[in-house]
Amino acid sequence: MKKTGLFFGSFNPIHVGHLILAEYFATQTELDEVWMVVTPQNPLKKKDSLLDQYLRLDLVNRAIATNPRLKACDIEFQLPKPSYTIHTLIHLEQKYPDRSFSLIMGEDNLVSLPRWKNYEELMRRFEIWVYPRVGQTQTHLAGHPNIHLVQAPVIEISSTQIRDNLRRGKSVRYLLPEQIHDYILKEQFYS
Repeated sequence: MKKTGLFFGSFNPIHVGHLILAEYFATQTELDEVWMVVTPQNPLKKKDSLLDQYLRLDLVNRAIATNPRLKACDIEFQLPKPSYTIHTLIHLEQKYPDRSFSLIMGEDNLVSLPRWKNYEELMRRFEIWVYPRVGQTQTHLAGHPNIHLVQAPVIEISSTQIRDNLRRGKSVRYLLPEQIHDYILKEQFYS
């Protein structure tokens, strides 16, 4: 079975931090590949600041075009909204029986995992790969046998910060891959 890590996110926009983490998990763990799952609407986030889902998917595709171990995934576009991770994972298992799926998340998401729909089932059925976040305290969930804490690079870049800088006309160069930076400026996304 091909081991596929699912890196969920709004990717609003995708930035170098996302790419560094995706590359780390695709090359430094037992995962064979990483699918970057573009989330149309995270039930724990406000919808008003989201760029259109197809534009965000296009940005992800552009950012990873030359990396065969990374794939943009739009599976949640066809599922009921809001998107719940457990529903997506069950759907993917049925659609791709030759793959074994795992979650990739930051420590901040591990701390909030008990607020997720059917989180106990999620932890029981799927492996969860967790990367460090600055200032996060350990949670009792870290000891679960399906949870793997890894020493991935700590990235302190946020899409919110990037959007705010773009709105204020401030530079975001080097926070985004060059082709994404140039495309966002050309199309005036987030301005």
